[in-house]
Amino acid sequence: MDLVRILSTATLFKGIEEDEIGQLLPCVEGRISDFPREYTIIDEGQYTEELGVVLSGAVHIVRHDFWGNRSLVANIGIAESFAEALACVNLPSEVSVITVKPTKVLFLNAHKLITTCEKGCPFHNVLIDNMVRLLSLKNLELMKKITHLTKRTTREKLLSYLYSESKRQGEGTFTIPFDRQQLADYLCVERSAMSNELSKMQGDGLLTYQRRTFTLHPEEH
Repeated sequence: MDLVRILSTATLFKGIEEDEIGQLLPCVEGRISDFPREYTIIDEGQYTEELGVVLSGAVHIVRHDFWGNRSLVANIGIAESFAEALACVNLPSEVSVITVKPTKVLFLNAHKLITTCEKGCPFHNVLIDNMVRLLSLKNLELMKKITHLTKRTTREKLLSYLYSESKRQGEGTFTIPFDRQQLADYLCVERSAMSNELSKMQGDGLLTYQRRTFTLHPEEH
């Protein structure tokens, strides 16, 4: 695994040279941990001072309500990060971070990250700017999900999410990061009802799909 190459593609390290990344990691107390599949890295109610960057594998951000119903907040893949906001405040987590598959994570001390080090490294200031940008992007992603969830019907939620993914990937045919249960959890709908609706949408000519790969078809007027 080329640690520096992976980090150079991450939003958090944008604009920082690869040799500078290697110098920066000790300043922010970087440490790497490996986790098995379905391991809870951060549990609801837990405190943390570290944010994580996924180096391999993937994690899901999950929330459970009072009755134990599960909703999938986000999927975090390679070079993406999690727990940024949580690590900056002394508050318990309201979500869990769970691995989807065997996963390697780089942990960084948030306080060290958002304050300039004694050495006055110029690239540390870039890191702070990137942290602000990253938090802003996460907020926009949350607003996007709220847009999907406020749709009235399962069909409208599906179309909203799938169109958003198609636009993000710039393709009419695209692959989503969720299986059926995960997609239902993400959109807060019942799985069997969602599967039935997908079949109806395919029958109506709105889309075609095979497992996680979808193709949207423009409506004919």
